[in-house]
Amino acid sequence: MQEPRAWSPIRRCCSTSTGCPSRGLSGWPTGRRRVHLVTADERARACPACGVFATRVKGSAVTRPRDLPYGESGLEFPWHKRRWWCREADCPRRSFTEQIPQIPAGARLTTRLRGAAGRRIRDAGSTVIQAARDLHLSWPTAMEAFRTQARDVTEAPLPRVAVLGIDETRRGRPRWEQDADTDKWHLTRDQWHTGFVDALGHGGLLGQVEGRTIADVLAWLATTDLDWRKGIGYVAIDMSATYRAAIHIGLPHATVVVDHFHVVQLADKMLSMVMRRTTAETRGRRGGRATRSGRPDGGFYATARTSPTTSSPPCGSPSWARGRSGRRC
Repeated sequence: MQEPRAWSPIRRCCSTSTGCPSRGLSGWPTGRRRVHLVTADERARACPACGVFATRVKGSAVTRPRDLPYGESGLEFPWHKRRWWCREADCPRRSFTEQIPQIPAGARLTTRLRGAAGRRIRDAGSTVIQAARDLHLSWPTAMEAFRTQARDVTEAPLPRVAVLGIDETRRGRPRWEQDADTDKWHLTRDQWHTGFVDALGHGGLLGQVEGRTIADVLAWLATTDLDWRKGIGYVAIDMSATYRAAIHIGLPHATVVVDHFHVVQLADKMLSMVMRRTTAETRGRRGGRATRSGRPDGGFYATARTSPTTSSPPCGSPSWARGRSGRRC
């Protein structure tokens, strides 16, 4: 099995008190291995408050930061740190412990462990709870790591978009709060959100705002550059008059395109309405499972209670009423 590599500012050491081998490795009865570490970066003894390098050791401390999993059993990293006296007389911080960029002061997780958790959720499509289980983290820790990694995407400039897609999505439940002065209820969180996507390229989700009004769409468009908006030639939406009005105001040069899904959906809905109306006019029913009747046109009529596994008429039908007046439904 290949030995784990320590962080670059930290080197392996041998702890004589635990009897570990010369490479700083010791084993647990459960198979979990322990790697003893000491600081090798000279910058770690610089005071974090004033930046002056310390020369006098105050004491020692041992922390156990967690890193990425290694193998099935995992590793434990006891970090043997030194506590230094700050020699600057005017420094408000009298003493401090060693710290490196991968493990800041007070941190219990390495920076690369947090980064790996956030990238799993951001790039690999993993859920927060699944990433937390795989890396043995808590849900709030994994969610905070995702927020940190998501800033690289949300704060990055938007890619050039030729076809902008706008659609609504439902998220959560609405929240209302009552005004103490007027006793009126006001909507504080809408259940409908508006999403903006790159409908033709590979930009994916460009933004999402709460609400689905004209003002909500225009507010998001106002956050983008004018040159970026001029590059949009087409906007794909559903048959929403609200979105169409917002596009005519915010993107007057763009052509509004209705996506084919909603066109087919509307045609199918209209066809179903015509079929139901024609069936009601010619047969006097809505349609469904048919039974032979004595109609002059020899047609069929059905009721919703007819069972497909029995030949007895449903309760309340004309054949049930003849000679079965004592029967109860």
